[in-house]
Amino acid sequence: MQLTGECFCGEIKYRVDGALRDARSCHCSRCRKVFSSQASAYAEVEHTQFNWICGQALLSTYLSNQEFGLQFCSRCGSTLVGIYNGNVHGVTLGCINEDPKIEIGRHIFVGSKASWEILPDNIIQFEENVPESQ
Repeated sequence: MQLTGECFCGEIKYRVDGALRDARSCHCSRCRKVFSSQASAYAEVEHTQFNWICGQALLSTYLSNQEFGLQFCSRCGSTLVGIYNGNVHGVTLGCINEDPKIEIGRHIFVGSKASWEILPDNIIQFEENVPESQ
């Protein structure tokens, strides 16, 4: 499977040559701020299957600690990828151009979700995070 993605202004583009995995939506207060939304929508990718096509010079990086961080467009602000130890760890689903052929498998940190968000009863949800193997 090949997927492409881009930021809102279209200056940064990437390609994924493989399937996405472990799609999740995080409802913590930090993700609400980063994504300017009620939650994030994110899926992991094998870093060897991810390539920037253009605009990499416009990327800004925010490291929350030595290992984890985010990269976003310095022009339009779109959050594009998560990084771990300097490698792309996953992509934000909202920036994928095609149907990624994946569904959100779990909603995490719903214990700290926004008071104004109402979640449907039929979704898999966790008060905090759980390892993907559970």
